[in-house]
Order: sequence, then C-alpha cells, then structure tokens
Amino acid sequence: MDDAGGGGSSWPYVKKPQPHQLARSLTYHHPYQGQGRRLQPARRQQQQLPDARIPHPAVVFYTTSLRGVRRTFTDCSAVRAVLRGFRVAVAVDERDVSMDAALRRELQGLLAARGRGFSLPQLFVGGRLVGGADEVRQLHEAGELRRVLQGAAGQDPAFVCGACGGVRFVPCPACAGSRKVFVEEEGHNSRCGDCNENGLVRCSSCCRSKEELDSG
Repeated sequence: MDDAGGGGSSWPYVKKPQPHQLARSLTYHHPYQGQGRRLQPARRQQQQLPDARIPHPAVVFYTTSLRGVRRTFTDCSAVRAVLRGFRVAVAVDERDVSMDAALRRELQGLLAARGRGFSLPQLFVGGRLVGGADEVRQLHEAGELRRVLQGAAGQDPAFVCGACGGVRFVPCPACAGSRKVFVEEEGHNSRCGDCNENGLVRCSSCCRSKEELDSG
C-alpha cells in the first residue's frame, strides 16, 4: 500500500489501476478444466425449482358469519386471523355453514364419521381433521401449525375475490337468485336445482370444487 503521507493522493480509497478483467458469470459454472470447454448450466439452481406436478393439500375451514353465539363467532374469527397471520398466508377454502345448509350437513357427516359432535369452527388440511379453535390455538402456540400446513398453496392475505367480494357465494346465474326457473315443456315455474335455499351458489372464481378437494 502506498504511504498516505507521500507524494500520492491522500484519499484512502484510491486503488491502483488494474488490468481489465471479464466479470464472472452468475449463471454458469466455470470449471477451467481444459481449453475451449463449453460452459455448463448450473444444475444446483435447476434442482431448487418446485415441481408443479405435486398437488397442494387443500385447506378447508368451516366457519359461520352469524353472531348469534358470541363464543362461536369469536373462535371462528380467531382461527381465521391465525391462518392469515403467517408471513406467507395459505389459500383457505372457507365454508360458511350459515350461508348454505348443505355445507352444514357436509360438516356434520365428516365429524360423525370421526366420532365427534358438531361444533364450529373446524379446520381440515389435506382431508385430515386438524380440529377446532382449541386444537388450532395449541398447534400455533407450539409452533407446529406451520408444519401441518406445509405444502399448502399460498395466497396474498389481502386478496379479495373480484367476483364475490370475499363472501364465497354469488347469486345463482340460472335463476338470478329467485330460486325459480321457467320450464317451457311444463309451462310453469319450477324450483331451481342449481342453487341453495338462499338462491346462492359457491363462487367458482375463488372456491375449489369438491372433486379438486378430494384429489388434493
């Protein structure tokens, strides 16, 4: 190093001129094993790419939007907050049983098959029952909930479906929510078979079908 007190510059970060060198590529390895050898792509980076063929386990959350039972509504809100609180939130298929009686019967059947009584909320991951608010809270406090949700599809926690506004239901397109359709062959109105008792159908833009949930 040159002496700063000499005749040279006093700026301490002045470097001596260096001969021009080509910058090393960040995309390819340079083995330098023989002249004229072609550069090979880095395999390590390729192996880190996720396999798109691996299905994501479905995360299904049975809840209610009714406030009739304060404890139930509070527990549902608490579990929802936990699922949205991760740095990378998971995509959750929320099923509001107060909006569709079929979803309530669906949950009753799932719990009865496992020898459990009906209660809300309930969380399923990959078809396996995780449990209600107490079980989810215990897993979260123990740091195990992230492991249970491992592999689930991610989603922006601020995402709001443009089709249903986050309600997960839309008016039936067949009857416009009236629950009645006109049958030309019979010449009179009949009960619409596509919607539920409220004239609603599940939003196809943000809700996965039963076939997708069973396979994922």
